[in-house]
Amino acid sequence: MSLIQMNSELGLPDQLVELPSWYAVHVRSNFEKRVSIDLATKGVECYVPAVKETRTWTDRKKTIEVPLFPGYVFTRMYDTPALRHVVMRSPGAVRILGNGGLIEAVPTVEVEAIQRLIQSNVPLLAHPLLREGAMVRIWRGPLKDLEGLLVRIKSQTRLVLSVELLSRSVSTEVDASDVEPLRGKPLHLMQPM
Repeated sequence: MSLIQMNSELGLPDQLVELPSWYAVHVRSNFEKRVSIDLATKGVECYVPAVKETRTWTDRKKTIEVPLFPGYVFTRMYDTPALRHVVMRSPGAVRILGNGGLIEAVPTVEVEAIQRLIQSNVPLLAHPLLREGAMVRIWRGPLKDLEGLLVRIKSQTRLVLSVELLSRSVSTEVDASDVEPLRGKPLHLMQPM
């Protein structure tokens, strides 16, 4: 099947000018991988950020991969009724996040920041969305040019990256000397929690 035939079937224009956007799909509990695999077989790009955790049972320890944002799968697609239908027919998909009946794209920069953080292999902690503190940019090291919220937790300086649509965040420890205030805003560190 040609690209023009596929575009026609999915209700897309023959000449696509803009890139598809990222959307957050809320899925049933523990269905992140299933939904991602199902959508990938249907040609929809998916991303499930995951981290390795060591789980301890009474008789053994095992390192497993767990989703960084449980219950969510990122999909990159054009917003058309046909593609929405493909996503929502995936077993385990609950809804595509948005407001007032309209789906809302996740900014590409937020998804790319999470991808870079995962690829850097630095230790991570998941966070609820934090709205206090200073927005900063890392100016050196493996996370150079990442922007996020600077907080202090138990005397550690941490950079928090947020996906606002999910109301979720992830953080990693950073050296305070490696960050600079963003857009000339004064650097303000939260009090230790």
